[in-house]
Amino acid sequence: MQTRLTDLFPLNTPIVLAPMALASGGALAAACAEAGALGLVGGGYGDLAWTRAQYTLACELAASAENLARLGCGFITWKLDEEASALDWLLAQPHRPSAVMLSFGDPLPYAQRIKATGARLICQVQRLEQVPQALEAGADVLVAQGAEAGGHGMNALNGRATLSFVPELADWLAAHSPDTLLLAAGGIADGRGLAAARVLGADGALIGSRLWATQESLAPAGAKTQALATSGDGTARSSVFDILRRKNWPVPYDFRAIRNPLHQQWEGRLDELSQQPAAARSDYDAGVAAGDFTRAHATVGEAVGLVRDIPAAGELIQRITAEAADLLKKMGSSP
Repeated sequence: MQTRLTDLFPLNTPIVLAPMALASGGALAAACAEAGALGLVGGGYGDLAWTRAQYTLACELAASAENLARLGCGFITWKLDEEASALDWLLAQPHRPSAVMLSFGDPLPYAQRIKATGARLICQVQRLEQVPQALEAGADVLVAQGAEAGGHGMNALNGRATLSFVPELADWLAAHSPDTLLLAAGGIADGRGLAAARVLGADGALIGSRLWATQESLAPAGAKTQALATSGDGTARSSVFDILRRKNWPVPYDFRAIRNPLHQQWEGRLDELSQQPAAARSDYDAGVAAGDFTRAHATVGEAVGLVRDIPAAGELIQRITAEAADLLKKMGSSP
């Protein structure tokens, strides 16, 4: 499948691995690169030791120059405002990233440093009003993240649905910044989703939850098992797990994960949980230590209902790509 995205990096498929914190490690990023996709290591909160270990592993496993050109990293922007040593380290490496993705904050303070290395700047947005800031920073690629996505995103009051947000942003870019590429994110887990992203006007898709549920993902085995038994009805977006994990996320962002019994216990009691979190945090910590996902969290979005196996990432990417190409041909569209 050839698109502007596959020409830019270059890739064999218009799929980008979402840089999921603590899940998109070096093995998963390298496997995606080997399969012809763009593999973004999940730099997340900017932990230097973790980023260094996983990005180094990705480079070692990627091996060939072609695969190295398909590696990058992503960070939570507001955490870089507090500590940017992981980004500084990344940009100084011999195998500098092909792309750096920034999400949840102002990318401008970091954009010049990133682009000076030759890396492409990818900026994730959740609302149209955020787009001018990303373009001012020089974003080469925008990610339109719908509220269906797993992990962090816009809360229910402010979030947009992927199905309407992507075409609206595609039209806006066509009129105001036609050279800027667009990726769809949120709820995309198979070839139907990738084909839909193309039809909606995106150059490709950023895929998180479905690649989270692969053999190379660093997500715990128990969390993956729970995901297999969960339908799309079984996730919720709230700040419950952020409070339990001691993550001080700014408004208007919150967190989508499987709606397990501990989450359900605190739904509608967020003020109480915020004011007196100690007992609930102890319960959560014990769940994490025991691998008990009735208490520990599993970070997936609404697409979890389309997760029916835990394949190798390369096999999954080939499956999604082939299905999308076949669907687009049947509809009479070019892949």
